[in-house]
Amino acid sequence: MSNPRGRGLQANALGTFDTVVMAVAGSAPAYSIAATTAVLVGTVGLASPAALLYCAIPMLGIAVAFSRLSRIAVHAGAGYCWVARTLHPFLGFLCGWALVVSATIFMVAGSLPAGAMTLALFDEGLARDTALSTLVGAGWFLVMLLVVLGGARLTVRAQLVLTGAELSILALFAVLALFHADGARAFDWSWLGFGHFDGVAGFASGVLIAAFYYWGWDVASNLSEETRDSRRTTGLAGLIGVGIVFLLFEVFTIAVNVILSSRQIRENDANVLAALGEEVWPGWGGKVLIAAVMLSTVATLQTTLIQVTRSLFAMGRDRTMPSALGRVHPRWNTPWVAIAVVGVVAPAMFVASNLLGTVGDILSEAIAAMGLQIAFYYGLTGLAAVVAYRRLLLRSVPDFLLGGVWPLFGSLFMFAMLVESLGELSGCAIGIGIGGLAAGAIPMLWYWRQGSDYYRPSALDATRTVEADYVPAARSGSGSLVHEGSPTDF
Repeated sequence: MSNPRGRGLQANALGTFDTVVMAVAGSAPAYSIAATTAVLVGTVGLASPAALLYCAIPMLGIAVAFSRLSRIAVHAGAGYCWVARTLHPFLGFLCGWALVVSATIFMVAGSLPAGAMTLALFDEGLARDTALSTLVGAGWFLVMLLVVLGGARLTVRAQLVLTGAELSILALFAVLALFHADGARAFDWSWLGFGHFDGVAGFASGVLIAAFYYWGWDVASNLSEETRDSRRTTGLAGLIGVGIVFLLFEVFTIAVNVILSSRQIRENDANVLAALGEEVWPGWGGKVLIAAVMLSTVATLQTTLIQVTRSLFAMGRDRTMPSALGRVHPRWNTPWVAIAVVGVVAPAMFVASNLLGTVGDILSEAIAAMGLQIAFYYGLTGLAAVVAYRRLLLRSVPDFLLGGVWPLFGSLFMFAMLVESLGELSGCAIGIGIGGLAAGAIPMLWYWRQGSDYYRPSALDATRTVEADYVPAARSGSGSLVHEGSPTDF
């Protein structure tokens, strides 16, 4: 695989705290709770906290896989690199392609509620206007696009403001919910067990929905070339990010179960958080939590832009996509061509999305389609970690559990979720999800025939030294890394 050529991304721009913030923002806690809780409760009822708990276990296995892989290969493409060097370059490319497609879909699906929530702060009626919500959401998208273009440091400063405000609001309402006197029902520890699921099918449906809550923490890995001590930092940030959002998801899902009646949840399915806010702080609570959801949506829109543009940059650099995508801006050290391409494609999708109907219709189909692609690339990356560490698995019990059992469990869970989804989703969602993934075969086969070095990879093996895989041998005046290694190294 080809070495990076020319100017690189801005090295050492982010620290550990910055990367943790990005990982948390990537999962969009307020947005995920608001948009998905009603669906989860409607599917499994009081078992919703248990669904989140049992989905967190395999998700942490995938986070462990990302952490271990980042120790032995630093690459902006993350799974796109690791899967290619452990399983097969075709699978690696499709892993990266799945992320690009799912992230691009989310930029539309995420921009619409960002616009709707912004309008809802002023007038609930305006928020139901799909065209106006699309216009305001597109405005947010363009603002975030310019922030991402401005560089990693500007991006993280904006993220600190957005996510800091969001988490502060959520923390406040978590305390208010804890001391709320009146509720529809009392908390019961059985909500965290298996008793409230409607058999195996009910359990599968619950964890399938819960998986969407967590997606996005892996943005930390796509920022690895811009992070200090990235071999340790990016994986740790992903693990901490999953842990933080898990706690937030559990606290608010339990609060919804305790405080809101089934009727209130059904009537406020588009934003359960607003209804919860009105209950614990009448008059102002709903508006404040709508603001939190808006901030969360805008914040995760930014992290999604990071993921898709860094992935396209890595593909352009490795010549598995047009090489222009691998160009970096001389001043901001950002992949400006990749950002410009996304800036053209996404607005066209905003316009096309209005043909599908209401904001709710668009979100429903988009989220369902994304789930297939997310399960695909998470599952492959979990399996890649097992293969990369296969020669070290019997060295100790921690190596066996962390390097083998847990990532493999997470991988198998993701593939099982993918298969289960095919029987549950609409034809439109399956067409978008599988069709979008299959479309990646076109550039994959084209650049394979063109002789890209990506398709002649060196094997990724944890027994090799870190220095042999990736050596920041020289640093240009702009702070970009220059990689050393053979012509077939990433």
